[in-house]
Amino acid sequence: MRRVQDARCTGNSLISGLADLRISRPIMLSGILLATTGVILGAWGAHGLETVIGEGASGLATWETAVDYQFIHALGLLVIAVWHGILPDHLLPRAALLMCLGVVFFSGSLYALVLGAPGWLGPVTPVGGLLLISGWLVAGIAALRASTDTR
Repeated sequence: MRRVQDARCTGNSLISGLADLRISRPIMLSGILLATTGVILGAWGAHGLETVIGEGASGLATWETAVDYQFIHALGLLVIAVWHGILPDHLLPRAALLMCLGVVFFSGSLYALVLGAPGWLGPVTPVGGLLLISGWLVAGIAALRASTDTR
């Protein structure tokens, strides 16, 4: 019985410690919005997209790629939001912005192309990819700075 009480105390202190975090609300909401729309677009891609683009169209794989990248970066934004609450760094909001723009350009252009947007939109996709890579690199720099600050 004593162990259960000790665990509850630890749990309460953990919960109160989490409540004290200064999580970046805009970054958290961006991650939540991207995750939510990722679920919607993924479900539509699995159950309704073929009626728009035609059965057996190659666009389904492209759509899945766009959804996958959107989800990965939505989760990345959620991690950055919490990370920013634990170890604030001015680079983290910049990394988050690069990731958000990257998803809009990368996944957004892929969605649009699958739905029949003009081909000139194709070169926007690699720009989005570069923004995504830049976001991860900036987050990596923030991580390196945090690890050297705590030594």
